[in-house]
Amino acid sequence: MPHHHKKSTAPGGSQRQLRVGETVRHAVAEILAQGNVHDPDLEGHIITVPEVKMSPDLKLATIYVMPLGGRDTDKVIAALARNKKFLRGEVAHRVNLKFAPDLRFRVDDRFDEAERIEKLLRTPEVQRDLAPDSDDK
Repeated sequence: MPHHHKKSTAPGGSQRQLRVGETVRHAVAEILAQGNVHDPDLEGHIITVPEVKMSPDLKLATIYVMPLGGRDTDKVIAALARNKKFLRGEVAHRVNLKFAPDLRFRVDDRFDEAERIEKLLRTPEVQRDLAPDSDDK
């Protein structure tokens, strides 16, 4: 297999999961960008959809979202969950699947993690440890 993906699940299932996940990601990103979800907690938020993970049977889509600037993440997730039925219907129209997947929303906190690591790498202790050996002669 020429393509190695980070998590390969059931043989033969993973390519399809990734493909469907990407299609669902596109659909959700488009729906959110067009402002089709009318909810006061979503208004004024630009929400990115970095990733969608599909279950092996493609019946559950875990949608990772991040409001721009990382503000009000809990409110945004709650609002998306409240509008799940509408979003599921919209996804079903745009994505040609036998079953409309159930949607589950999660905050994509990988950026927080990256930022935390960045900060850690900049601390004097770590900088000292990372410095090329100059004083142990």
